[in-house]
Amino acid sequence: MSLYVLLAFCLTLGWVILTLVKFIRSPLRRVPGPFIARFTRLWLLKQVYFGTYPKTSIELHRKYGPIVRIAPNEYSIDDPAAAKIIYGSGRGFTKSPWYYASGNPISPLPNIFAEPNPHIHAQARRKVAAAYSMTNLVQLEPFIDKCSAVLRDRLEEFARSGTSVEISHWMQCYAFDVIGMMTLGKRFGFLDSGEDIQGIMSSLSQYLVYCANVGVFPEWHKTLFRRQMRSKTVSGLTHVRKFANAQLEEKREKVKADEEADGHAAEDFITKFLRIQVQDPGKITNADISSVATMNIGAGSDTTSISLTSIIFNLINHPRVLKQLQAEIKDHESRGTVSDPITFAEANKLPYLQAVIKEGLRMHPATGLSLGRVVPSDGATLAGQYFPPGTVVGINAWVAHANTKVFGHDAHIFRPERWLDYPELVKERESYFMTFGQGSRTCLGKNISLMELSKAIPQIVRHFDFVPDTESGEPEYVTENVWFVKIREFHCKVYSRNRQ
Repeated sequence: MSLYVLLAFCLTLGWVILTLVKFIRSPLRRVPGPFIARFTRLWLLKQVYFGTYPKTSIELHRKYGPIVRIAPNEYSIDDPAAAKIIYGSGRGFTKSPWYYASGNPISPLPNIFAEPNPHIHAQARRKVAAAYSMTNLVQLEPFIDKCSAVLRDRLEEFARSGTSVEISHWMQCYAFDVIGMMTLGKRFGFLDSGEDIQGIMSSLSQYLVYCANVGVFPEWHKTLFRRQMRSKTVSGLTHVRKFANAQLEEKREKVKADEEADGHAAEDFITKFLRIQVQDPGKITNADISSVATMNIGAGSDTTSISLTSIIFNLINHPRVLKQLQAEIKDHESRGTVSDPITFAEANKLPYLQAVIKEGLRMHPATGLSLGRVVPSDGATLAGQYFPPGTVVGINAWVAHANTKVFGHDAHIFRPERWLDYPELVKERESYFMTFGQGSRTCLGKNISLMELSKAIPQIVRHFDFVPDTESGEPEYVTENVWFVKIREFHCKVYSRNRQ
């Protein structure tokens, strides 16, 4: 036996012994879960890699209860009371090492999404949070309306030609152009071309694959990231950043020209931040502005387009719900209480519409992985089990939203009426609504998504009908699940409701 083989054998044996000792001594050794997950993260990596994690997680919780081991030091939780502890402000839980893979490991600058330190995160978020408030966003409604008008024109074209439409692709084109308008005051042109401009969609998909898988073994991130930086092939987040920065530089020049002309450029995100920077250079840096542009472009299309597609699918699949929603819109049209295009304020006064949106978000959360957090120094008791400091715990929105104790025995069914139920039941359900996360780390773009959905869904269903273009005649799709649970291959024929 060679020295190298002997050394490898000894190291492997040492790792096995150490792992077994840790497991035997662990106060959590009796927590159930897949056998191999007791000893290695490879079980979790396999689920993430093959896109089976959400479905498998639901099945495991049904089998084992509210606490399931998914890795040697990581546990999936399904408990509404635990959610308030894990994600509550001031509780001391920090983001798990999984998020490290979504940031730049060689940059000293904080990443709003990935930063684990709550104080550094709060400082970074505070600089830009006002721009994401609903008060500010409603001023950007005309940007959404412009994109909605283009989407309507495209759907009318498809209706006239009888072309089969892949709904998820066009919803992403729409969401990309909306985020372009809101961030930079310009559409990127996805709705015009119907194509993946500069490969940005595929680059985002590559980035999600990288983050989801490398996040399971974050200790490899710095090495792999540096290797990517040295590579001649530009892809993933590197390409997204280059695309965003190119758009940002173009915007800087435009803002300067507008200021020299009349000082009244459109107040999209970047224009607002550039004006703040001129007035007070220390308040927001170039790096902050670049981060906002990259974050909006990188995260602003996938999540909203997934939600739009999911809601359309469920409406087609449940004609009763679709007819009731169309009836609500028509009733308000007859009373003159909704415009065309509908305003966000008007949409918020349509209770059934809001219930449809909420139920769509519940049935198909965009994120398919647990929102992992590290237990603080005092430890924590969750769902009746004590977890020592340093343990990673988290709740998966797919698991939470399948909880029959909270959402009813029919939690697997698309039923918007559950959000129009008794107030105390609705309050309980809202407290375990995990689509956008909870607490101080709630998705920064939540209000953008809600405004887009509230304005786009009524416009689509009041003007168009969709018929599945499938052999069965029923709506069908496949999912592409890595980090986001994307809907693919959802084909329909479009029919205009405006023709007599």
